Amino acid sequence: MKFQQKFTLFHRLLHWIMALAMPILFITGFLRMYWMNKNHITGIIESKTSAIPKEQITDIAKSIREPMWQWHEVFANIIIFSFLARIIYMLVKGIRFPNPFKSNQPLKELLQGFTYVYFYLFVFISAVTGICIEKGFFPQWKEEIEIVHKWGIYWFPIFIFLHLMGIVIAEFSDKKGIASKMIGGD
Repeated sequence: MKFQQKFTLFHRLLHWIMALAMPILFITGFLRMYWMNKNHITGIIESKTSAIPKEQITDIAKSIREPMWQWHEVFANIIIFSFLARIIYMLVKGIRFPNPFKSNQPLKELLQGFTYVYFYLFVFISAVTGICIEKGFFPQWKEEIEIVHKWGIYWFPIFIFLHLMGIVIAEFSDKKGIASKMIGGD
């Protein structure tokens, strides 16, 4: 089955909504885990003053990070809804991508298929674990769910690399112009 090459306005809109949401989720997650980590901010405040009790310092650190976290939650909802819309759209339109598990296919299609599987699996796992964290599902596995969710910090750059490599490969093959079609349509 051949991969769909015609990008409708709706298909492109979903692509670009996700392309905007994913880096925002990555950046806010990265900041929360590293530079704006609660313990890091608390440590900085503690090193600058001894007049504020530890509980208050923790509250200050949480307040500093709150707007960033609100952005993370808003864009998580955007990616979840656009992801679901994309899956439904693909099912309704019959859009398929190369099956990476099919034997005897060109390396390019094999890599393309695995990149799609990787993307859908990555978004699905990130969305499900994020929902579990936000809603408090499976409290007995909270720590494990958070660990898996934080793997997104590593999955995302790998996906971006694979996606950009796929674009470069496509531009130098029989799919020349695929990037401009995704931007401006057919």
